[in-house]
Amino acid sequence: MERPYIVCHMLTSLDGKIVGDYLEDERSSYYTDQYERIHESYGSQAWMCGRITFEEHYTRGHQLDLNQTDVPSLPRTDYVADKDARRFAVAVDPSGKLGWTKNFIEDESTDRMGNHIVEVLTEQVSDAYLAYLRELGISYIFGGEKQLVFNVVVQKLKLLFAIDHLLIEGGGVINGSFLNEGLIDELSLIIAPIADGTADALTLFETSSHLKKQPLVHFFLKDVEKLDDGGLWLKYVTKNI
Repeated sequence: MERPYIVCHMLTSLDGKIVGDYLEDERSSYYTDQYERIHESYGSQAWMCGRITFEEHYTRGHQLDLNQTDVPSLPRTDYVADKDARRFAVAVDPSGKLGWTKNFIEDESTDRMGNHIVEVLTEQVSDAYLAYLRELGISYIFGGEKQLVFNVVVQKLKLLFAIDHLLIEGGGVINGSFLNEGLIDELSLIIAPIADGTADALTLFETSSHLKKQPLVHFFLKDVEKLDDGGLWLKYVTKNI
């Protein structure tokens, strides 16, 4: 296989929401702990999230001042700062906005601590942001000129970083894009027994406006585990084997 084996690992409410008030409920803390436990149990070499998730949980909204006028033009070629890292945190950040302060994840509460950061960009990113990433020692790869093509992204992750197993952990548009491109091999779904009911909250798979509608994707049940307090951990594959 020219790309990693890809597992979409997510936590949802009973009504399929991946964000919402239910995550702030005291009862949900058990399921977020289970989410991290299962994340760790996969032993994956890399995990991927979108910009909003990283901004909320890791960069804490840190803003950058990239208005320098003396930044030299940099080629839109991939930059590998650390190909031998134990694990990688892959950030989908098409236009280059995340305000990192280190080239690794700072999260002592989980096994994500120390994971080397790899930014996924389009060629529309500014020279100033590329220079900033290079100064910090953050790796980056390009996934397209104006829109990301995740088939290209995952092949580069395997070629440049020897990543054979990748966890996709949202948001909904990233999940939907991987589904659209036929890149999900397995779905790991934790269901919290709480209904959110919010009309505009993102669901497990969302469609971006620039993607054309693809045929239905069929999932086949691989395993089911009953969790405490009425929750479930469901494992599906996209090929009936």
